[in-house]
Amino acid sequence: MLDRRPQTRARPAAALAAVALLAACTAPAPSGIHDPDEAQNRQTHEFNRAVDRTLFKPASGAYGGILPQPVRLGLSNAAGNLDLPGDVVNNVLQLRLGKAAENTLRFAINTTIGIGGLFDPARAIGVGGDPTNFGETLHVWGVPEGAYHELPILGPSTDRDTVGMLVDFALNPVRLVFPDDGAAVTAAGVASTLGDRYRYSETYDSILYDSADSYAQTRLLYLQNRRFELGQTAGTDGTDDGFVDPYEDPYAP
Repeated sequence: MLDRRPQTRARPAAALAAVALLAACTAPAPSGIHDPDEAQNRQTHEFNRAVDRTLFKPASGAYGGILPQPVRLGLSNAAGNLDLPGDVVNNVLQLRLGKAAENTLRFAINTTIGIGGLFDPARAIGVGGDPTNFGETLHVWGVPEGAYHELPILGPSTDRDTVGMLVDFALNPVRLVFPDDGAAVTAAGVASTLGDRYRYSETYDSILYDSADSYAQTRLLYLQNRRFELGQTAGTDGTDDGFVDPYEDPYAP
């Protein structure tokens, strides 16, 4: 008779080996700023500032002036809820199964009791979730940050995060499972973006229009914030080196 016991024992060992491999592959903390295309990035930054001045800033002002705060919060909640299936996929790819379970539970609670994510009862009972993306998955897999870029409309990014952004959009589980609802997903994202621009309008304006060098300021804040999110703090001992996040990622959806 064929003895299958060694195969049974090998499965948990293989899982542990995979976890150890991913832990070993996590990308090393970058240092300094790698911006070989600064001249082109500055041109894109000026384009983005012009778009913000003529489109996003007035549109967000109208959005915030017309819709009351509870409605804006509900739309922002709905957009975040639609992101949760993608977060779960990335949690699994990162072998963070506890976070995957937490995000799955959060999605189930807010989609049902929270009426499609308009409300956030999950947070009220301590299920806050763990937002992530494929850029972080690449980081966990050991892919380095790469060069800094400023993308038209989308704003600050890096080589790694640009690839991650494209993958997240193309493989969004909600878009794949409900292709006819793609317009609703996009609309929720736009509403959330306008809501963020309205909510943080003073900070956006200070950085984009009051800074001596708005490009350098935006680049520095983006890289600091992103590295902090990934646990790549400036301190050599791996502790928080006094980083203060003054605002969420510029142009963040």
